[in-house]
Amino acid sequence: MASIIVGGGKIGFYLLKTLLERRVDTILIERDPVLCKKIANELDVTVIEGDGTDIGVLRDAGIESAGIVAAVTGTDEENLVVCKIAKVNFAVPITFARVNNPKNTAMFKALGIDNTVCSTEVIANMIERELDRDEYHVVQTFENGELLLAEVMITAGNSWNHHKIKDLSLPDECVITSIFRFGKILFPKGESEILEFDKVVLITNKAGLLKLRKQTRHTGTRL
Repeated sequence: MASIIVGGGKIGFYLLKTLLERRVDTILIERDPVLCKKIANELDVTVIEGDGTDIGVLRDAGIESAGIVAAVTGTDEENLVVCKIAKVNFAVPITFARVNNPKNTAMFKALGIDNTVCSTEVIANMIERELDRDEYHVVQTFENGELLLAEVMITAGNSWNHHKIKDLSLPDECVITSIFRFGKILFPKGESEILEFDKVVLITNKAGLLKLRKQTRHTGTRL
């Protein structure tokens, strides 16, 4: 499946490099002629100098046969236009748009962009994970950070240790999906008991995570 990247800045460059390393057929579109030459000299890839919102330029890049278009310029408006052209004019199956202003994320989704990546939000989530790494580990975020997949390491002093799941005061927004115990995966039920050294995997959202944190502070223990 051929891919087109629009925007050869740092994000576009490293995305392009990663895809090439994984042998994904990829073409880059970039406005800046100096940047185009630099990338073409560094990587064995086709680089097209031009405006990614220009249908002629997109045709030159082979958009008719592209399976994925990723617009990662530094301008939200340009990224939106590129993805809309890809969807409406060429029926590209999958589009990715970089969102520089988090406030624009909802608008992008409402306008039919398949996937949005907000670098501001990604960095914020990374900082939050580093600050709270002793309490829990956020494995993955979905729906622009609204849904979280998290791991909880159970220690001897943990309030969940030696308690059955049915007896835990979990927030409504929190669901335990599995338990890793000495290399085995357990799919827990209400009667399942959580033990020391377990890794508990749960799905929640930001509100649920905040409630869990408040609970652990209240009991004087840590998740």
